[in-house]
Amino acid sequence: MSTPEPPRWPHCAHGADPAADSVGCRGIHVPGHTACLAHLTGAERDAYLTGLTPGDSIDHRGTTFTEPLLLALLNALRDPATGIVRLGNATCNWATFEGDARFGSATFEGQARFGSATFEGDARFGSATFESGAWFGSAIFKGDARFGSATFEVEAGFKSATFKGDAQFGSAAFKCRAQFGSATFESGARFGSATFKSTAWFGRAIFKRSAGFQKVTFEGRAQFGSATFEGTAGFVSATFKGLAVFGAATFEGRAAFESATFEDDAWFKSTNFATADRFGPLVCAGQIVLSGSAFGGPVTLSFAARRLECRRTRWSATAEIRLRYATVDFAHAVFEYPLTIASALDPLVLADGSELAETTLADAPGSDVRVASLRGVDAAHLVLADVDLSVCLFTGTVHLDQLRLEGACTFDTAPSSVPWRRWPPVRFTERRVLAEEHHWRASQPGAVQGWNVAVLGAGRAGPLQLAPVYRALRKAFEDGKHEPGAADFYYGEMEMRRHAGDIPCGERGLLTAYWALSGYGLRASRALAWLGVGMLVTIVLLMAFGLAQDTPNQTATGTVPAGGGKVTFEIDKDDPQNPTGDRFTGERFEKALNVTLNSVVFRSSGQDLTTAGTYIEMTSRLTEPVLLGLAVLAVRNRVKR
Repeated sequence: MSTPEPPRWPHCAHGADPAADSVGCRGIHVPGHTACLAHLTGAERDAYLTGLTPGDSIDHRGTTFTEPLLLALLNALRDPATGIVRLGNATCNWATFEGDARFGSATFEGQARFGSATFEGDARFGSATFESGAWFGSAIFKGDARFGSATFEVEAGFKSATFKGDAQFGSAAFKCRAQFGSATFESGARFGSATFKSTAWFGRAIFKRSAGFQKVTFEGRAQFGSATFEGTAGFVSATFKGLAVFGAATFEGRAAFESATFEDDAWFKSTNFATADRFGPLVCAGQIVLSGSAFGGPVTLSFAARRLECRRTRWSATAEIRLRYATVDFAHAVFEYPLTIASALDPLVLADGSELAETTLADAPGSDVRVASLRGVDAAHLVLADVDLSVCLFTGTVHLDQLRLEGACTFDTAPSSVPWRRWPPVRFTERRVLAEEHHWRASQPGAVQGWNVAVLGAGRAGPLQLAPVYRALRKAFEDGKHEPGAADFYYGEMEMRRHAGDIPCGERGLLTAYWALSGYGLRASRALAWLGVGMLVTIVLLMAFGLAQDTPNQTATGTVPAGGGKVTFEIDKDDPQNPTGDRFTGERFEKALNVTLNSVVFRSSGQDLTTAGTYIEMTSRLTEPVLLGLAVLAVRNRVKR
C-alpha cells in the first residue's frame, strides 16, 4: 500500500497511525494552535470563534466540518446589523462537509476557495454573493448543489467538479467568467434563467442526465466544446449573445434548442447527434457551422439563419432541413437516405403553434434560401425545394441526374443587355445559367459585362467540366417533366461542348453553325430571322438571274405525208432567255415571291426559270424548309410539357 502524501500546510495529524494512516487529519492548524478547528478543545474553539468578526478571512483547508461546527463558524461571521454572513477570503480547499453545507445568503467579500472539497450532503449557496473569485475546481458534490439566485461577481471556477446530485443554478447571475470545464454532472443540471455576463466555460463537461439551460442568457462566449450530453440538452428559449461553441460535443439524447436565439455565430463543428430527432426551430443572426458533424438517426433541422455550413457532414438516416434566410454550403456531405433541403416560405412554427421570432434577422434582405455548393455530394437521394441555386457550385457532384427539384428552384441567368460600345455588339438570350459558367465567361479575354466573376471556389471549372453538369441537370429536369427548364440546360450543354478544347475542328464548326442558325434548335426567332434572310436573298437572286425575260413561245412542227394521212406534230418550247433591261419590277417580284414561298414548302412554282434560277430554286428548296423546321422545333421545345 502506498504511503499517503501529507498536505503542503501544517496539518492537525489527529488520529495518525503509522500502520494505517501516517498523515491523520489533514486540517490546517488554527492560528496559535497545533490542531484544526474540528479538533480544538471546546474552550479553544469558543475562544477562536469569539475572536472572529464579520468580514474576517478564514483558512480551514483540509478540515472536516459537521453541520453544527459549520453553523457555529458562520454565526461567528454573521453581521448583527443585517443578519448576513460576511466572509473575507474563505479558503476551504480539500475540506469535507459531512452534513448539509448551509451558506444561504452569505457574502464572500474575498476569494472563496473550495477546490477539491467534498460536500457529502447538500451544498446550499442559494442567494450567496461571491464578490471575488469563487473556486470549486475538482470539488465533489455528493448531494444537491444549490446555487439558485447566487451572484458571481469576478470568476466562478467549477473546473473538473463532480455533481452527483442535482446541480441547481437557476436564476444565478454570473457576472464573470464561469468555468465548468471537465465538470461531471451525474444527476440533473439546472441553470434555468441563469445569466452569464462573461464567458461560460463547459468544455469537456459531462451531463449524465438532463442539462437544463432553459431561458439562460449567455452574454459572453458560451463554450461547450467536447461536452457530453447523455440525457436531454435543454436550451429552450436560451439566448446566446456571444459566440456559442459546441464543437466536438456529443448529444446522446435530445438536443432541445427550440426558440433559442444566437445573436452571433453558433459552432457545432464535428458534433455527434446520436439520436436527436429534431434540432430547432431556432434563430441565428450569424452562421451555424455543422461541418464534420454526424447525425445518427432520422432528424429534422429548422433554422432561421444567415448561413448554414454543412461541409462533410454525415447523415445515417433520413433528414429534412427547413430553412429561412440562409445560404447553405453542403459540399462533400455524405448521406445514403433521402435528404431534403427546403425553404420555409412562412415563419417556422414552434411546438405550441406560435411562430418563431425573427427579430434578429430584421435587416436581412429576404427570407429566400440559397445553396452555395453541392460539390462532392452524391445527389441520388437529395431533394431541393424552393431554393435559390444561382450561386450553387455543381462541379464534382455525383449522380446529379437523379437530383429532385421541387417547387420554385431558381438559377442565375445570362446577361440580357446589349453592350453597344463593344464591337461587334453581343446579345445573350436569357436562359438558366450555372454559377461556374458565369465565372468562366467573366474570366475570358474580352468578356461581355454582366457575367459574374465573384463566384467563390469556381475558378477551375471550364467547359470540359461543365458540359456533363449541364447534361445531368437536363436529365433531372426532363425526369421532372419540366421541358422548358431542360431546354435551357441543353443549350448550356451544347455551349460548353462548342467551347471545350477536346472536340475536333469539324465538330466545332458543325456546332457553331447549329448555334448560329437556330441556337441549337431552341431559338425560334433566330431560325425565323435566317429564314427571312434566305427568302429575301432567294427573291433577289431570282429577280436578277432566275426568272426568264419573257414567257417562251411554244412551236408545233410536223410533216404532211405526200399521199395524205396522219400528221404528227412535235410541240416544243423555246429555251428561257436570261433577263435584260429592268429586272426589278413588280411583276418579277411577284413571280420570285411565288417561287420562294413554294420552295419553303417543297412545292414546284411552275414558273419558267433560267438555268441559274433552277439551281437557285433547288438550293432554296433544300435550305429554307430546314430553317422553318428548326423554328417549329424551337417553339415546340418551349411549350412542350
